[in-house]
Order: sequence, then structure tokens, then C-alpha cells
Amino acid sequence: MKSLPIYSILQGLIALVWLINGLLCKILNLVPRHQQIVERILGEPHARLLTILIGIAEIMMVVWILSRWNARLCAITQIVVIGVMNIIELIFAKDLLLWGRLNIVFAFAFMVLIYLKEFRLKPTKNNSSS
Repeated sequence: MKSLPIYSILQGLIALVWLINGLLCKILNLVPRHQQIVERILGEPHARLLTILIGIAEIMMVVWILSRWNARLCAITQIVVIGVMNIIELIFAKDLLLWGRLNIVFAFAFMVLIYLKEFRLKPTKNNSSS
């Protein structure tokens, strides 16, 4: 089964978003706002450790995405995590979000992109046998 170029490009871009958020924003703390959001939602005492653990989980998501193992479950997991995370952030930390209330719009667009990539653009055996 040959992969369509757009599918592979989107897969790489989606993985890159998770990598940037996990490694740069959370683990390396290059965007302190991420840790501030964790402090606001989960409390200050262990916010740094929890932020690092969230970053590690996001990097694990990168590995899962790139492995293509159980890709549909991976896509569903991403969509649920992004949706839940953004609703919680909107409720508890909207003043810390990059685009404030509009963050949910960008999150929804990213969720739609993940859905389209995996459930509409993914090559199947039927459409790749030409």
C-alpha cells in the first residue's frame, strides 16, 4: 500500500506540532505559559514535574504517530486529548492561552485536520492499486 504524499506530509506536520509542544514548550520550558497553565489547573507544588511528564507524553504521541501503529486509534486519541485539554484550559486558564477564547477554534481546526488525514486521506488498498 503506497502512501499518498499529502497523507505523509500531514502526518509529519501533525507529529511536528506534538514535538514542538512537548519538547520545546514543556520539557525545555521555552514557553513558560504552558507551565503556568498546568499550575493553574493542577496546582503549583508539582507543576514543573507534571509539565515535563505531559511533554514526555506528547513526545510519545510523536512516536506513535510516526510508527503508524494502530493509526486510527492514534487519531481518535489525539482528537479526544486535544478536545478535552482545550476545554479544560478554556474553563480554567483562558487568560493564559495564546489566542484566548479563539484557542478552541484553532484546536477544533487541528482536530478536523487529524480526522481528515486519517479517515479521509489515508490510502487504502483499493485506491492505491492503480
